Amino acid sequence: MHLDATLVVCTTCRLPESDPAAPRRDGLILAEALEAAGAPVRRQECLSACSRGCAVAFTGPKRWTYVQGALDPHRDREAVLTMLGAYASAPDGLVPWRERPEVIRKNTVARVPPLEV
Repeated sequence: MHLDATLVVCTTCRLPESDPAAPRRDGLILAEALEAAGAPVRRQECLSACSRGCAVAFTGPKRWTYVQGALDPHRDREAVLTMLGAYASAPDGLVPWRERPEVIRKNTVARVPPLEV
């Protein structure tokens, strides 16, 4: 896995059908599930994709960044891990569309080019 690949998980996200009084938000549940699977997760409060929660970002220096939304912490953990592996293996972070899991293909919020310094 590419050492400069980072998986950022919004811990404040909620799924649209979630109970607002629930003690743990869906994004935190997703972060914990990915960490339990061994993924290198950076927890982040609010990625400003609230209408598309749960949201994550695949990012790294000199790499394209993908922001993904509409992820279910109970159903989509494996898809996120698959995308992380593909992202980490791509030298510039660009993962061909057909190599992305279906939930990732359908729920890309943004693809941001690398920032040049």
